[in-house]
Order: sequence, then structure tokens, then C-alpha cells
Amino acid sequence: MNPDAPSPANPPGPHVPAALPEGRLVGRVAFGDAVRAAMAAAAAEGWSGIVLADDNFDGWPLGERAVVEGLNAWARQGRRLRLLARDFALLRQQHPRFVQWRTTWSHLVEAHGVPQASPHEIPGVIWTPTWTLERLDPVRCTLVAERSAERRVALAERLDDWWAKGRPAFAATTLGL
Repeated sequence: MNPDAPSPANPPGPHVPAALPEGRLVGRVAFGDAVRAAMAAAAAEGWSGIVLADDNFDGWPLGERAVVEGLNAWARQGRRLRLLARDFALLRQQHPRFVQWRTTWSHLVEAHGVPQASPHEIPGVIWTPTWTLERLDPVRCTLVAERSAERRVALAERLDDWWAKGRPAFAATTLGL
């Protein structure tokens, strides 16, 4: 038995990311925990790219300090974050810490908006090169998290289709005249 292994008596430190969930999950708490775990795992697993997609990111914990700290640890040259939404207004209002992070790391972030999409038409997804999370039902917060290559490829294709329908949005800065 490893005496340094995380346990109730020896909880994981800040350098040890929470394990990424797998399988079917239900509830807002499970969703928030999965998002937090993904952002903590991003640097530890060395993901080259991340896609976050949702109708408007309502209910996502993107503005939490732990999420932004995870993104800071992940961010470096050669990494890429893609954001896809129908509308970014709610994200700007609810998550100023994330908006500031997006401004700081603007060279790593691309964002597309698809305003012509119907509400809840854009899938709620975290896509990474090794793991995915999809919110199947945003109202009941039913999720599926997997590491399967088949699911990653299928989600990547769906997200690419939505990306092609969108236009640049959620600018890092706004210019006033």
C-alpha cells in the first residue's frame, strides 16, 4: 500500500487532479464536479486542445477560482481552447473571472457564436483529445462521460459542423468609439 496515495486520511493535494468521471451521471452537482475535474486534469494530462460548447453556458462553474486556476495551469504555447455557443451574453454576466482569463489568454482562445441555433440545440460538451463529457439533457442534467475513441470522433464531427455554422464571437476586448 502506498502511504502517499490519496485517501480520506491523506486527501489529494492541489497538484493531484480529481479523477475524471466515466459513465452516466445525473445532476447539477455531478456536472459541476465533472467540469472542475476536467479543468484540473487539462494540464496534468497535457491536453493540446479543449472544446467547450453549450447553448449559453448556464450552470457551468467557469467563473470559479478552481476552474480558472486549472485553465491557467493548462495554458501555454501550442494549446488551443475553442468556445462554441448560441449566445455568450450569460457567460459574460455570470463569469467575470473566466472573461478575464479569456482576455489574458486571448491568443489561445477561439470563440464562435451560432445565434441562429434554437435553444438547447448546440450540444453541451467538453471535448478533449482523450475524454469527453456531454450533457444529454440540460434540464434534468443527464450526462455521459467517456474516454472511447468512437464517442470522441462522433462528438468532434458534430462540433465541427456547428463550428462551421458559427461566426467569430465573444471577443477578448471590445472597442469603444
